[in-house]
Amino acid sequence: MLHTIKKIGVLTSGGDSPGMNAAIRSVVRACAFHDIKCIGIYRGYEGMIDGDFIEMDARSVKGIINKGGTILKSARSTEFRTIEGRTKAHEQLKKAEIDAFVVIGGDGSFTGAMIFNQEFDFPVMGIPGTIDNDIVGTSHTLGYDTALNTVVDAIDKIRDTASSHNRLFFIEVMGRDVGHIALNVGIAGGAEEILIPEEDLGLDRLVESLRRSKKSGKSSSIVVVAEGDKIGKSVFELKDYVDQNMEGYDVRVSVLGHMQRGGSPSCFDRVLASRMGVKAVESLITGKSNYMVGIKNDVMDLTPFDQAVKGKSKINMELLRVSDIMTI
Repeated sequence: MLHTIKKIGVLTSGGDSPGMNAAIRSVVRACAFHDIKCIGIYRGYEGMIDGDFIEMDARSVKGIINKGGTILKSARSTEFRTIEGRTKAHEQLKKAEIDAFVVIGGDGSFTGAMIFNQEFDFPVMGIPGTIDNDIVGTSHTLGYDTALNTVVDAIDKIRDTASSHNRLFFIEVMGRDVGHIALNVGIAGGAEEILIPEEDLGLDRLVESLRRSKKSGKSSSIVVVAEGDKIGKSVFELKDYVDQNMEGYDVRVSVLGHMQRGGSPSCFDRVLASRMGVKAVESLITGKSNYMVGIKNDVMDLTPFDQAVKGKSKINMELLRVSDIMTI
């Protein structure tokens, strides 16, 4: 396969994350370096089905390494989940003489790529782009580091208000299935409690913890809540419960939402994206396919798609212990 890859497509799929543009830039320039044509695919798999392609060269990606979002746009495609939709996509790729593609996205995007590879024996590589850091095979996904910095900055600002008014703030952060963001920003932001899907603190224990904090002299508190936390049906239910069972706090809720996905990528994410893009292109050139590019112990590595999408990244138990010590 060393000499058969003459044209590589690149697309972004699923939720956007900071660093996607840096990864697009890396793929395009790695292709240019190896004298391979690169085709940008707009709107993810939906654009692949529609043949929404554009040829890109090294100058096409100038000035985007510092930009959030994705210049190729992103979308979730219902049609690509059908064999008919994937067949249309394959026909469009063949028509454009594209020999392989790189998909930048999360586990859903990789599942689609894996199935596509199995059905059409089409070379594909994945770059993990999601702020949740919930994919097995890499210590960091693109956008995760930037999201942590964005959330810590927001917590610092909210704490100013909490301290000024003796308030208790519940701050909800992204993390539907895993609590990586909540746990890390909770420690970095000095939160009194951190609620994550992996650990069921319980409502009574939460209130008891807040009472201990108040008794120790804390006049305000920050509780970081991952959106997938199982204690209450929502962060607003937590607020109501604390209102009813604890006096002396003016309880407020702040849901950070999609602001966590935006913004200029951090230095770490820009460098990671650059390394991942080069690794993805060079892996395709050397005959590799159906893998996700990841970073382990600062070394670029490949993980088969099936392992990446079926596994579940684990929370760092040491961080949980550190968190408990820091809230004394």
